[in-house]
This record gives sequence, C-alpha cells and structure tokens, in this order.
Amino acid sequence: MSIYNCPHCGEKSFNPWTKANAGQLNSPGKVCQKCGRRAVNGKAATIFNMVFSIICFALIVVVYLNAPKTAGTPYSWIDTFEIEINIGLILLKFLVPRLANAFFFKLEPAIIKNT
Repeated sequence: MSIYNCPHCGEKSFNPWTKANAGQLNSPGKVCQKCGRRAVNGKAATIFNMVFSIICFALIVVVYLNAPKTAGTPYSWIDTFEIEINIGLILLKFLVPRLANAFFFKLEPAIIKNT
C-alpha cells in the first residue's frame, strides 16, 4: 500500500518501507514505480540524521570515559552495563533516523551527479 507521493509525478508510489530506505540528500535514493525517477528524503531528514548521529557519538564517548569513574557512586550501574549501553546507542543511531525518514519527512527529487 503506497501512501506517499512521488515528488516528480505526484503519484502515490512510496510506502513507509521504501521511504525509510530512500536515504538523505547524499544518497542515490529510491526509484518511483510510476515514473522511474529517483526520490530521497529532504534537507530536514539530512539535518536530523546528522544531529542525531552526533548526539549518539557524544553519548558513546561520555559513557566510555565516565563508566570506570562511577564505581561507588549512585551511577555505578553505568559501569556494569557499559557495553550494552554503547551497543544500544549504536543501534539507535541506525534505527531512529530510518523510522523518522519513514514517517516524518517529505520526499524530494534526488540530486544525481553524472560521471
């Protein structure tokens, strides 16, 4: 069931799965089933992905640097679950932008360089 309009032809040819995999402005995008042209998630999706990735990376560094220092403090559980927290943050870095792309950002025409 397609519920999102193609930015080129205006036909409903993208579903949440294909829209989530269309990528940001720096990706080749996904092909519209109706007109055959490529579409990507727009500038807002690219900015969201960048900001979210920086936040996840910063949290990974903070957990890595501060986990050994929390022994004997109220935050000593961070030292116990450091690896699980970092794995969760890495998974969130890949999953949350895809979910946001699937439901919140509009599609735009892809910018493809001819080489």
